[in-house]
Amino acid sequence: MSLASFKYADLIHRCFRCGYCKFPVNWTDVNNCPPYARFRMESYSCGGRLWLTRAWLNDQINWTEHLAEILYSCTTCKNCVIKCPLRFNVDIVNMIVAARGEMVEAGKVPPAVKRFLENVELYGNPYGESKTKRGQWADGTGVEQYHRQEYLYYVGCTGSYDTRAQEAARALAMVMMKAGISFGILGSEETCDGNEVHQLGEMGLFEMLAGNNISTFNDLDVQKIITFSPHAYNAMKNSCNQYGRNFQVFHYTHLLCGLAEAGKINTSKGFHARVTFHDPCFLGRWNDEYEAPRSVLNAIKGIELIEMNKNREGALCCGGGGGNFQINLLGGSESSPARRRVREAHEAGANILAVACSKCLVMLDDAVKSEELGDKLAVMDISEIVAKGCGI
Repeated sequence: MSLASFKYADLIHRCFRCGYCKFPVNWTDVNNCPPYARFRMESYSCGGRLWLTRAWLNDQINWTEHLAEILYSCTTCKNCVIKCPLRFNVDIVNMIVAARGEMVEAGKVPPAVKRFLENVELYGNPYGESKTKRGQWADGTGVEQYHRQEYLYYVGCTGSYDTRAQEAARALAMVMMKAGISFGILGSEETCDGNEVHQLGEMGLFEMLAGNNISTFNDLDVQKIITFSPHAYNAMKNSCNQYGRNFQVFHYTHLLCGLAEAGKINTSKGFHARVTFHDPCFLGRWNDEYEAPRSVLNAIKGIELIEMNKNREGALCCGGGGGNFQINLLGGSESSPARRRVREAHEAGANILAVACSKCLVMLDDAVKSEELGDKLAVMDISEIVAKGCGI
């Protein structure tokens, strides 16, 4: 493909590498772009990546696996979109995703990306696990299969298969049952939401997943969906809804916030801790929701909520977006975004790092172990904190 036929050919040249994209909102340092924070090389910054992309599309440089890894190291966290002062900023991530799409079409993607996409296509999840295992996280909880309850509880791949995320998925289910919420799950009938497939540039596979999910929801007459993951929330709210049907989609913190305000969850058991909240990119920068999770935490007796320097729009990504929770192009160093983030939480004086994303939970929990902070800092999903406050 030539630059002339690239969808964003009239925009990509407008980046002149001013460097704003590396900063958080509060200008504390230049390490808010996750790949740049990890590698500290201009080619891994937003501006450098756009220049390399343009050079490749313009036949000024050849494709290499290293070039592909640079493009795929972007977590699509949208810090660059927030910080870029130029009018084309809204399309920065779109340019990277479109370039990845060209690599997918040409069959030129890193091996880890290929495995990710193949596993989703073959098994309906990036872990390569059997669909029959997808609902096993709920065994013994009393959670019912969906049969026209008020809400479909969509758990997602990470909450279904990762053992740490399964704990939080169960906690949320127990909280909802205790609050009397009418909900059910798809179990083995659930499949990948496709958010990361879309971000990795495999649009054909994403369309197939979106179509299959919509067909399933239509067959079951689903009207309202509660997602455990912000990634699934983003896919279903902003992408799947483009394929023919509008569902009411809620991230679980929206539900818990409403329940807390209505007095329908009793957290009088309390949870005594100094808590700081890590904003998930796909809830915050992608969907402009920063307050619902904090409202839930503030409603729990005993919590002292403190903020890290990088919060809300300026939060540092955990490094797991764009499939990197599985592909892991940013790990293996104390400069990885996840390890930077847990150090920031510890330095803020928190003993609990609260999250509202299954991928953040896994990434940051592993980072605490790598930083040997296990006796000082615990990573907990908000659902787990609420469950403790409810005496579950």
